[in-house]
Parts: sequence; C-alpha cells; structure tokens
Amino acid sequence: MKRVYGLVALSIFFVSCTQAPPPAAPAAPAAKPYGTLAQMMRGIPFPNSNIIFDTQTTDPGAPQKPAEAGAPASQTFAGVYGGWQAVENAAISLQETANLLLIPGRMCENGRPAPVDQEDYKKWAQGLADAGAAALKAAQAKNIDQMVEVSGTVSDACAACHEKYRDTPKQPEDRCIP
Repeated sequence: MKRVYGLVALSIFFVSCTQAPPPAAPAAPAAKPYGTLAQMMRGIPFPNSNIIFDTQTTDPGAPQKPAEAGAPASQTFAGVYGGWQAVENAAISLQETANLLLIPGRMCENGRPAPVDQEDYKKWAQGLADAGAAALKAAQAKNIDQMVEVSGTVSDACAACHEKYRDTPKQPEDRCIP
C-alpha cells in the first residue's frame, strides 16, 4: 500500500513539474506623444493648475452657482465633477503630466525635441508629480489653508522647468535647448 501511495505522490509531482508555464502577459503598447509639448502643457497642466490656484480664493466645498458663459475658472467647482472632486482630479492630472512630459519623441512647438533625456528636466518632472501628490493630499483633506500652501508648491514646480526651457530663451525658436 505504501508503494501505491508513493507512486501516486511521485506521479503528481512529475505532472505538476511538467506543466507549461503560464503565457506571458501581452506587452503594453509603447507610449506615444500626440501633441507638442506646448499643446500638452496648455491642455492638461495649465487648466488643472488653475483649478488648484482657484482654491486660494474660492472654497470648492461652498455651494456654487451653475457655470455661465464667460464665468471665471472658479466656476469649475460648480460642474458635475465639481467641488473638491474637481480639485482632486486636477491634482491627479498634474501627477499624470509628469509621465507625459517624459515620453520620448515629444516635440517642442518650435520643432526641437523635448529635452526628455536631460537630468534636470527629469528632476523637474518628478517635482511636478510630487506637487500634484501634495495637492491631492490637501484636496482630500478639504483644507483651504493647505491648498493655499500647496499652490505655491505647484507654482514653484512649474517655474523650475519654465525658467530654463521656456522663459530664458528670448525667442520661441530657442526653447527646449538644454
């Protein structure tokens, strides 16, 4: 009887060892830029940082009037995904922008490649992600004082990169030069 149990155990062992490995997960599609650096910046972090900046003067949790044509950006808090959720979404958008900034192949508005291989550029992209994380934490706490403070953090994160790659060149064609 012991011999039968031994053969069964040995058979189970061999069968389990000879099974094919699970199939490999499909490769993720490669990240691909769709717009220039300027288009991406104007479309994602610019409007979302303004939502964060608006919290310095407008409480997202306060009752809001429905947005009207020509209303200031602070009317964003009155939308379907308004209030503090709009601020949280804006903070997450800033974090995600850090990833978009580093996609190889993105071009600047002047036709030059974005400086994605420059260490300072990578560091400042991470600074934007960190600022977005700080803004998210403040928004989740629904704390206006923290939002005022984090607005400066967001501004500083943007200014670090802008100073070298956007504002220092006197001509647009000189932007994005390391």
